[in-house]
Amino acid sequence: MATEALVSFAVERIGDMLIQEASFFKGVRGQVDRLHKDLRAMQCFLEEADKKQEEDSRVRNWVSEIREAVYDAEDIIDMFILNAQSLRTHSFPERAFKKLTNRYKVGKKVEAIQLGLQDISKRREALGIKNIGEGTSTSRSDQMPQDLRRSTPHAEEHVVVGLENEADKLVNQLIGRDQRRRVISLVGMGGIGKTTLAKKVYNHTQVVKRFPDCRAWAYVSQDCRPRDVYMQIIKQICTSTKEQVEMMEKFQEHELGAFLHEHLKDNNRYFIVLDDVWSPSDWSCLAKRSSNDPDCLGSVFPDGGKGSRILLTTRYKEVASHADVRSIPHEMRLLSKQKSWDLFCRKAFLDIDAESYLPDLKELGEKMVDKCNGLPLAIVLLGGLLSKNMSHIEWRKVHDNINAYLAKEGSLTGVMTVLNLSYIDLPSYLKPCFLHLSLFPEDYVISTRKLLLLWIAEGFVLQQDRQSMKDTAEIYLNELINRNLIQVVRTSVNARVMECRVHDFIRELAIEKAKEHNFFGANIVVDPHLFPSTSSSLFSSKSRRQSIYSDFERYASIEHYSTPYLRSLLFFNLGGICRISQLDFITKCFKVLRVLDLEGLGIENVPSVIGELIHLRYLGLRHTGLKMLPLSIGNLRNLQTLDINNLKRVPDVIWKITNMRYLYIEEQEEDDPLKIDTVQNLQILSGITFNQWIRNNSSKLTCLEKLKIEGRCELVEGVEFSNSIAKLHSSLKSLYLKASNETSIPSLAMSSCPHLCKLDIKGRMQKLTETFQFPQNLSQLTLEACRLDCDPMPILENLPKLLTLRLRAGSYLGKEMHVSANGFPRLKILQLLGLSGLVMLNIEKGAMPWLMQLEFDDFKTKIFGLNELLNLVEVKILRFSFRVLRLLLDCFRSTKVPLWDLTRMADAKGEIHICRRKGLTLASSRQASEQLADVLERCRCRRRNFFRTRAI
Repeated sequence: MATEALVSFAVERIGDMLIQEASFFKGVRGQVDRLHKDLRAMQCFLEEADKKQEEDSRVRNWVSEIREAVYDAEDIIDMFILNAQSLRTHSFPERAFKKLTNRYKVGKKVEAIQLGLQDISKRREALGIKNIGEGTSTSRSDQMPQDLRRSTPHAEEHVVVGLENEADKLVNQLIGRDQRRRVISLVGMGGIGKTTLAKKVYNHTQVVKRFPDCRAWAYVSQDCRPRDVYMQIIKQICTSTKEQVEMMEKFQEHELGAFLHEHLKDNNRYFIVLDDVWSPSDWSCLAKRSSNDPDCLGSVFPDGGKGSRILLTTRYKEVASHADVRSIPHEMRLLSKQKSWDLFCRKAFLDIDAESYLPDLKELGEKMVDKCNGLPLAIVLLGGLLSKNMSHIEWRKVHDNINAYLAKEGSLTGVMTVLNLSYIDLPSYLKPCFLHLSLFPEDYVISTRKLLLLWIAEGFVLQQDRQSMKDTAEIYLNELINRNLIQVVRTSVNARVMECRVHDFIRELAIEKAKEHNFFGANIVVDPHLFPSTSSSLFSSKSRRQSIYSDFERYASIEHYSTPYLRSLLFFNLGGICRISQLDFITKCFKVLRVLDLEGLGIENVPSVIGELIHLRYLGLRHTGLKMLPLSIGNLRNLQTLDINNLKRVPDVIWKITNMRYLYIEEQEEDDPLKIDTVQNLQILSGITFNQWIRNNSSKLTCLEKLKIEGRCELVEGVEFSNSIAKLHSSLKSLYLKASNETSIPSLAMSSCPHLCKLDIKGRMQKLTETFQFPQNLSQLTLEACRLDCDPMPILENLPKLLTLRLRAGSYLGKEMHVSANGFPRLKILQLLGLSGLVMLNIEKGAMPWLMQLEFDDFKTKIFGLNELLNLVEVKILRFSFRVLRLLLDCFRSTKVPLWDLTRMADAKGEIHICRRKGLTLASSRQASEQLADVLERCRCRRRNFFRTRAI
């Protein structure tokens, strides 16, 4: 239960403070210690209460009282430490008097909480809540599955049961011969599959062929912002330099609209998906309709008479008719009984024949699916819930509960109660992480790196034996993904989740539960039209967290003194420039703040009083334009994460912040000295320069796991630098070296770093390190701009545990590469991008026996030995042209028995994915490899002949 976890975190934190801040508790230590023990005793009853509070409002109120008591205890202790810290600058007589006064006040408040806890405890027996043991804090880690893997089955599955006919109809509408621009709408309730169907159609072969050069996908959401939508579209249909993008970022909304209009007008035809449009006024705002004339198609999406199409998804018919009165909206329908069962089987039985399970299990499943009333989202989540336990007892337990949850079949309430099953099923350590998702805006793409660090700063992640907190947080994330509560947006080449999103319904559920647990005060879109007299009345005095979605100036002008115990303040998508005086309210009103994220808010300066926020654990200043930090930042002794980029210089006070664990300071403009070797808890250091690094004693950084060094390095001596890395032998797992201004990476021997498994090098190298100088446990290697003259394969192929090899632009300047027999014995992923001079790759028989994925961006390279790669199941071709796509289609169609599918073709990144069909025998696998080699070679030859003909 969320309260159990939150109480556990708070109790543990109070215990930590009794140890770490011992000097502050003189005179009240005994009382605080007794309070700590009383709170720990209450934990013994919370798990039992969890089982009853869903059905008994009295128990729910009892649990709420415990939670409030814990919050009060936290507030008293945090404020006491803050006041004690501030007294250090006072004169001795004044300091002594105020200390006595503060201790007296704290003592009285602690006594009041203890009396309240005694009263709560007396009422426990009347509610029938039993003692379950000596607390839950020690069992928390035991709930963790022991063998959870990092990677999750989050690759696109395309589970579109029941949508095949709808997809065909939509495709026909999109590629029809009507040359007028048409707006086609998908209409239906949330969770019915509008976005899923839109994605299937967007990537359909015929649609890709019809709109080869100008396709874009944009999320609109309830908080419609035309400027953001225009930028999403422009970034997908325009090839822009970094400078051009930065220039467009400064455009006003109408300027972006005009720019988009001109670009679309110049194209032959375009296809744009606008996902999740909420109101007719949102459409009008996006299209800039200038009159009531239905023939007036607005100023942003032109009608050039070329057959352009716009596909929008919405929950309301009114939006569809308003967008295009000539088009009949495509109304999504609930799944039939058979289709519902088919979808459920795909999720619950994981593609295993349902008939192979006991008949009574099937009978229970059919009854539960019937109560989902054909809503795909509810069916998928229910199937995911039941897939984790195939016993009749567990299924009967869910079946018996679902009757109450789905009392209102087909209604929003009924759907939410089905979703609530997934929340109830969550172990206590995951519930606060799930509730935290309620803080993010609708359809917001969340950086998983940031999300994990926020969870850590909030105290939701506890240290596990022999595992970093960030790794533990990643396990939490992957479990939420496995439970279908978080959607994956983007993964890395080695399948780690980089970005994610929360579905609308899931977010609504998180908000509902967060309110129940007083987890946050408000998610605020400060709109002067909706709230003309916005004031502090919007916020509860018990608010612990707030997230602000728009209009910083209006939010800053509100009186905030009614929420003095706010712990987290997050800002999203605000833009604009913020004056230093506008940030003063944060330090004046929120003195016990732990998390402050100002990412994306234009900030000229940070006030020096930020150093008074001594409880701050997370400070996010990325993409703020901030150039200087005040020296007072060194007073933030509890700060765990500082995330900032593009500073002119980093103040040399980081050495004071001894609790720092995650330091991101990329792209510093100046290379001033920076002492960090006193920060012995540091686990991630990203953005320190070569010159700064070499001046520190790296042997003191015994916890450092991930290191990124960048900048100029011509003055760095190779042996000295190599030795500084070698001193990290007990902890270093990931190393990224990025040299600037044509300087060469210092020579480096890494064999003394046995735990180093990931190495990225971007910059000129005099020569490639010999095999024996690489760490033998290296599993990922990326080389870029190294300008190597000699073939790197003879050295790299001998790395025994290498799984992923990425050779990117400028890494190798030669024309040929050779992989000998038995080379790369465990390699699974090979990426060759931007190797403009490479004309031949020769893979001898027996090499790369486990290669599964090949990625390249140029057909001019002739690959020998591709037919021997029997485990190759996926080929990705980046930055292709429509001619390449057509060549591939023609070549595959000419094969007698196609064994490969072109999937996710021409997605937003401009990729072709060629995937081998599943379930092939060894003989068929060999045939598939030969077929792929033949198709790619024919494409290469035809492309070469085409360009020769054009040259003539």
